Amino acid sequence: MKRTTIEDVAALAGVSRQTVSRAINNKGEISKATKEKVMAAVAELGYQPNRLAQGMVTQRTRTVGLVVPDITNLFFPEVARGVQDEGRLHDYNVLLCNTDDEPEEEIKTMYSLAAQRVDGIISMGSKAPEEQLMRFANTFRPIVLINRLFEHDHVSVINVDNFKGAQLAVNHLLNQGHRQIGMLVNQDFTRSQVRRVQGYQQALAEFDLPQNESYIVDGAPTLQGGYAALKQLLSQSPEVTAVFTYNDLMALGAIRAAHDLDKKVPDDVAIMGFDDIGMAAMFTPSLSTVRVDKYAIGQIAMRRLLEMLDNPNEPVQTINIDIDLVIRESTN
Repeated sequence: MKRTTIEDVAALAGVSRQTVSRAINNKGEISKATKEKVMAAVAELGYQPNRLAQGMVTQRTRTVGLVVPDITNLFFPEVARGVQDEGRLHDYNVLLCNTDDEPEEEIKTMYSLAAQRVDGIISMGSKAPEEQLMRFANTFRPIVLINRLFEHDHVSVINVDNFKGAQLAVNHLLNQGHRQIGMLVNQDFTRSQVRRVQGYQQALAEFDLPQNESYIVDGAPTLQGGYAALKQLLSQSPEVTAVFTYNDLMALGAIRAAHDLDKKVPDDVAIMGFDDIGMAAMFTPSLSTVRVDKYAIGQIAMRRLLEMLDNPNEPVQTINIDIDLVIRESTN
């Protein structure tokens, strides 16, 4: 069967080959009526543009790479959906890559995407060593990093206000009368570098409460990690009456651990999460948490990447994402 060509579309629509090209590539140099006529011919003939040929002309593949630490973590699919939906509006495809939280795999993935000629890369929760990430950024642009502090002319940063979110969460527990407040921390980061830990400590300091290191327990940022960390925390510090967790998965695991320890939530131990993943409202008890608009983060990241593609020499500012406190049953 003969493949439909751009010339076939032009003949059916009664326009030039160049006009078809302009319509397909959203050049905006033709009338709305002409574009509709061309696109109707495209649909009738089932024409599929040759992306490789287009890329040779435009120097773009209309693909972007999206790098995530763990797609099974319910935070990341919502961000990924925001990236994909925004990309689709601009006729971009998204290649999703999972690194299993391995810094070396992250760098390897970025170089692989660059070799596939993606137009840009969005990376979430990057843990790549500073020197290696800097070396890669020197050779590739543009890059958007979500929740990673990094300075480079080829890189734009989008950060959730983790410090403020932690402060709001712990202040709520303090205002509920709790004074022995623990925290379950992501074991993959140095505590001094985690803004959520800093916000937790600052909230306690403002109430003139001492920093008790035994109240902070490291764990994997998963259901199982939260389960094990809460058991450890209450074993070594049974006086703790409230717990703030690094993310919602740890919080939900902690709720299960409290149940297995015969601790009622929130009567015996109040539990506060961070992220507001979909499961948070459906759990029993429902989880109080810090809400992050994950879908919007994805949209914003994609828009920023496209802005950097269109204006490669324009300086970019860090985008800070605000948060909200959502109070549910686990802290009432």
